[in-house]
Amino acid sequence: MDFASLVGIISGLVLIISAILMGGNADIFVNVPGMMIVVGGTMAATLLTVQFRDVMNAFKGAYIVFTQDKTNPSEMIDTMISLSKISHRHGLLKLGDVKTDSPVLLRACNLLSEAASEQVIRNTLQNEIDSLMARHFSVQDVFRKMAGYAPAFGMLGTLIGLIQMLSELDNPETIGPAMAIALLTTFYGSLLATMVFLPIAGKLKARTLLEVTNLEIIREGSISILTNDHYAHVYEQLASYLPERARKPIQSQKVAADSGAKK
Repeated sequence: MDFASLVGIISGLVLIISAILMGGNADIFVNVPGMMIVVGGTMAATLLTVQFRDVMNAFKGAYIVFTQDKTNPSEMIDTMISLSKISHRHGLLKLGDVKTDSPVLLRACNLLSEAASEQVIRNTLQNEIDSLMARHFSVQDVFRKMAGYAPAFGMLGTLIGLIQMLSELDNPETIGPAMAIALLTTFYGSLLATMVFLPIAGKLKARTLLEVTNLEIIREGSISILTNDHYAHVYEQLASYLPERARKPIQSQKVAADSGAKK
């Protein structure tokens, strides 16, 4: 799991649970009907808004983002430099033998090995970038919608609780406990929105920006390889995707020159 996500989840839960325990009885924060209203209502409204397939893809995408390692732009730049050296030594045709886990990088290598034109490579890889952004936006949008629905259903549960409480005003002793139960649904909705749905949407957006950067590196690096640029020139063109402190002189770059060039 991503280390920052793990720290965020654990620290958030520990702080909230600690505050509840320090305040007294934790049992009063458990209300099954309130949970049913918030969780069930949020899921129902989300399914009414988007397709079931999109909801499933959203949860699958979140699982992948939180469990799989990410590829840093510096690693992708090293890979493109390696491909540039292969091209210089063995020709573009040799890039067709490159093995990689990235389908976009594999497609770029195939286009290069077929000596496709610069415009074809640029348009093809730009379409990959646009498609990825559209897919990821739909996934992020699911969690943003859920973050909006959860507090709304929390307020709806509170209104239900207040109506039930006002119907029993002839018994003043029940007003306090009934009010506490009514407010619990607002607590559940706010907790889900701020601790679950919004952080997931933010994490997905950050991963999208990272993946787009990697695809842009593949696009620009492929065009540089096609024009037969020296690997040092390839690096200088791609270094702009890195923060200034992460850039290194090309002499210090450790690049692989074998035909494997695995990402």
